[in-house]
Formats: sequence, structure tokens, C-alpha cells
Amino acid sequence: MLVSANRLIGAPILSMQSASSIGTIAAPIVDPNTFKIIAFYIDSPLADKDTNILDTKSIREYSRYGCVVDSIEELVGKDDVVKIGKIIGLNFDLINLRVETKKGSHLGKIIDFTVTSEDFMIQQIIVKRPLMKSFSDPELTIPRKEIVEVNDYKVIVKDEEKVIKKKAAHEDFIPNFVNPFRTQEQDLSPARTKTPADQDTE
Repeated sequence: MLVSANRLIGAPILSMQSASSIGTIAAPIVDPNTFKIIAFYIDSPLADKDTNILDTKSIREYSRYGCVVDSIEELVGKDDVVKIGKIIGLNFDLINLRVETKKGSHLGKIIDFTVTSEDFMIQQIIVKRPLMKSFSDPELTIPRKEIVEVNDYKVIVKDEEKVIKKKAAHEDFIPNFVNPFRTQEQDLSPARTKTPADQDTE
């Protein structure tokens, strides 16, 4: 299933051990080398500031109910996992990065991106167009395969005419294990207005 980064923020973290929410997603930690979310910062009243990170490898499932993990013991500190600590040290943030073509044409700035819920690999970037170009295309959805370089200052994509302009699609998600939280939607998921996509999946 494809899910936007903006939608991930605030999603509950659900513990199978305690059968309750242990916190919410605060922000993603993106590895610019693999173009993947490798961890999340977590807001949790049960964790201190030294253990407020969730490695995405510890997530059993993500769905509209939230992220399911085994227990609160899955939360770690930035120095507990070497790779995560190194990526945090880069201070990399995908949002608001400038997007250009290989020829140097300015396409806009990143305002969101989508990932696959199975592995949190970034699949698309959502780009807000500059004012002079926003009348015909206010936003661009650029797939991963069009990206040729990522650095601290910008994302470089193939020539503008080759960029695919389409909205992100959301696929049906079928977990490979029994999720006990599916029967507790009223208690554990944040209240929001149902969309046609939600109604289709019920």
C-alpha cells in the first residue's frame, strides 16, 4: 500500500503485548542514500527522550489503524543502532528540498512523499510548483525511477517532459498475520472523516 508521509504523522503505535497505543509517529528519519524511511521519531508518554525512536524493521504492519509492533521495548535511542545514529547525524530532511531537472530547470519544492507500507521505501515525491508554473500544474507527482540524484540541497530528476504527472494511488492492504487492533478501531485510531477509499475497504 502507498501512503503519504503527511498521513503517517500522528499515526498510533500499537503494542501487541499491551493491546494499547504506546505513542504516535512524530517525524520520519530518511536515509538519503537508499531513499527510504529507516526509522521514526515517536511521541510517547511511556518513553524518555533517549529512547524515542522506532526502527521501521520493528513494525509488524502499517494500516489505517496505525503501526503495530510487538511491545514498547522496540523503541530505541539514536546511539543504540549505528546506522540510525549516522543518518540522524546527517540532519537530512526531504521536505522543502528544491527539485530540478538534469538540465537545471527548477520544478519546485517537495511538500510530501509516498512510501510503500511494507518496507517504507520512498516511491514518489510530491512537488509544489513555482508560482509561474502553478497555473497549469500546481503539483507534480514524480516517481522514484525519475530521480537521478539526492543531496543536501536538492533532488535532481530526469528531463521535465519525461516526468509523470499523476496522483498517488492507494492499493488494498492485506496483512500476513492476525491484527488484534482491527476490532478496536474506535479506541485506538485517530478520529477523521471517512473518505470514499475508506468506504470501499469496509
